[in-house]
Amino acid sequence: MEFICDKNILSDGINTAQKAVMPKAALQILEGILIKAENSLTITGNSLEIGIVSNVEAEIVKTGSIVVNSRIFGEIIRKLPEGNVKIQVDELNNVIIECKNSHFKIKGIDSSGYPEIPEVEQDNKIVLTQNVLREMIKHTLFSVSIDDNRPVLTGVLIESESNRITFVAIDGFRMALRNFFSDQNYPEFSVIVPAKTLSEISKIIQPTDENIEIYVSKSQILFSTNNCKLVSKLIEGEFINYKNLLPEKFESNISIDRTELLSSIERVSLITSDGRRNPVKFDIKRNNLTLTTNTEIGNVREDIEIEVDGEKLSLGFNPKYFIDCLRVIEEEKITISFSSEIGPSIIKSGIDEYIYLILPIKIR
Repeated sequence: MEFICDKNILSDGINTAQKAVMPKAALQILEGILIKAENSLTITGNSLEIGIVSNVEAEIVKTGSIVVNSRIFGEIIRKLPEGNVKIQVDELNNVIIECKNSHFKIKGIDSSGYPEIPEVEQDNKIVLTQNVLREMIKHTLFSVSIDDNRPVLTGVLIESESNRITFVAIDGFRMALRNFFSDQNYPEFSVIVPAKTLSEISKIIQPTDENIEIYVSKSQILFSTNNCKLVSKLIEGEFINYKNLLPEKFESNISIDRTELLSSIERVSLITSDGRRNPVKFDIKRNNLTLTTNTEIGNVREDIEIEVDGEKLSLGFNPKYFIDCLRVIEEEKITISFSSEIGPSIIKSGIDEYIYLILPIKIR
């Protein structure tokens, strides 16, 4: 195998494929990336849970394939001088790397043992812009559970129906739901995608109006762009019926400036290290929201002007759960609805009906 490629283009392709590589895999070959030169150059990373294939622009001199250690190869290419890089593989699977005055020879692994990326049936297909997908992931991923004892909650539910795509994430204390409505007629399906998969695809795609195609089968999901494909296993199981979690009636609704609320909660939380043990107290009165907390370190109070529709209430919340949500919403004016002092509260944003549910904490 032999090819010539710009150093930066090659480095970008390696960085993309590396996102699927396990640093300490059970099999040595899985710590590597597969480089294949045929009609075009592709670089593949595969953890058996996630597989990424990156297409790289290169001049193919001689076809072939090789597996190289992802970390070592990536570091070498990244630190080479600017310009074209020539990669050759000899009959002993040595990989020769040349760029200007730099010359490396590293051991490669025969590619025949590298696991293939599974094919995904392309019956269920949806198309979104990369920017929309990034935003939907950003608005929900932070609410995914990290408790492996409830595997279905360690992923994001993706539902497709009619002209609507819905992402839902729940961790037991909060829920983030983001809808996207389109003129398209989407196929009907419901799958749970691992959080890591969505985290990695969000790092690969760009905030542009270029399309990304998403294909779903019974056990796999494929994200495909012009220069990259990511295939992932789905999480098996039945997701929580999230619609039943949304309250129908509210005792109080407030309209508030998002930035002001975020800044106040961040300041209040400075003296608490445990948001569950030392929650921030919300006191809702006429045209005023008072935030307070008392800890061993001290106490703090913040007053914010608001618009209120409903009853006076006093509730406690983990400040982190509010901060996470307020940081991803871009609108400056938001609505918060409180069902009761012990029932779930809802933050709404007009971005394609973004809903964030948070459970209060009993105030001692």
